[in-house]
Amino acid sequence: MTNATAFRRSGAPLRRRWSLDRRDFGAAIAAAMMLACVPTAAMAQDAAKPAIETRAKEVLLVDGETGTVLLQKNPDAPFPPASLAKMMTMEVVFEAIASGEPLLDTEFPISVHAWRTGGAPSGTSTMFADVKSSVSVGNLVRGAIVQSANDACIALAEGIAGSEEAFAELMNRRAGELGLKNSHFVNPTGLPAEGQHVTVSDLVVLARHIRSAHPELYEIYSAPDFTWNKIFQRNRNPLLKLGIGADGMETGYTEASGYALLGVTDRDDRVTYLAMSGLASAKERSDEARRLLEWADQSFAIRRLYRKGAVVGSAEVFGGETGSVPVAAPKEIAALLPREEGERISARIRYDGPLSAPIEAGATVASLDIMVDGEAVLSEPLVAARAVATGSFTDRAAGAVSELALGWLRQF
Repeated sequence: MTNATAFRRSGAPLRRRWSLDRRDFGAAIAAAMMLACVPTAAMAQDAAKPAIETRAKEVLLVDGETGTVLLQKNPDAPFPPASLAKMMTMEVVFEAIASGEPLLDTEFPISVHAWRTGGAPSGTSTMFADVKSSVSVGNLVRGAIVQSANDACIALAEGIAGSEEAFAELMNRRAGELGLKNSHFVNPTGLPAEGQHVTVSDLVVLARHIRSAHPELYEIYSAPDFTWNKIFQRNRNPLLKLGIGADGMETGYTEASGYALLGVTDRDDRVTYLAMSGLASAKERSDEARRLLEWADQSFAIRRLYRKGAVVGSAEVFGGETGSVPVAAPKEIAALLPREEGERISARIRYDGPLSAPIEAGATVASLDIMVDGEAVLSEPLVAARAVATGSFTDRAAGAVSELALGWLRQF
């Protein structure tokens, strides 16, 4: 074990890093990578350029199994969603269907507003539903997903919530519940509206949830085409015809943010999520998405780092019967890491510290960050491997003096 290195980020709580117990690594993995602890400032200065460049202004590429970030660029920068907002619309609709109301064969009317704003007269993406007709929820969902139909989305919103505005409130409430931190929705279609924005980080969170929580309805995203009102239309997702294992989800375009996409591939039992925006043309979007997804498939491999229950390291404790507590993995920790790691891989144990006694066994007390080129690509919780009781008066007094001394040193 090396000594802990304390660091502070512009007023953020004090964190500590500790060296890692590597005994649980397989021999091949230990030889291929070294998990080291270095100060944040040093990592920021030494961070290498991304392993691959991209023309996208915003991008996030994530492994579906482990959640490892493979590539990121401005992941929390907001941009107008265009039709990508329909992913949030579908999540709300899927939740409603799962609750039993509406049913897939329930019919909703196509209002004059839905027809004029999102139907044939609108000049936007539409399933060409007739005004004042009634369409089943199942067909509206297919139209909204396969044809990116605005009339279908408005009809679903009005049928479930009474109006677009009321449905947008449901969208934002649900977005908060799912942990979408930097997105806001104004309508169910993604048509331009002040204050409506998303981020690639939030889109990946949303896509992962939809695919896992609603697998049967998610399958509609892979449908190659849909015919309604005797009009045949192909799925607008360009990835489906590229032979790269794509099975969803959505595309978008606005003059303000360019061409965007949320793509999902399932290739050799490896699921990958790609969110990107800011491309100059539909062709560039398609070409860039394919290039990044193929790079992810060829350049990374799963590494099983720690088995469930394995001790990863230790954290300092204040006021306890002992001055530290071992921290362990509550589940297997795996990451999708570059096949040619070299010295690009490192790790850190991060916690608000020192921890205060008493500490219960199994309590979440720290996080393990796996780093590639100085950036955290995966963060997993760590738990106390055993309990630490409150120490005697002497223990507490000694601990207080130690913490006071450390606190004094941290100011300089």
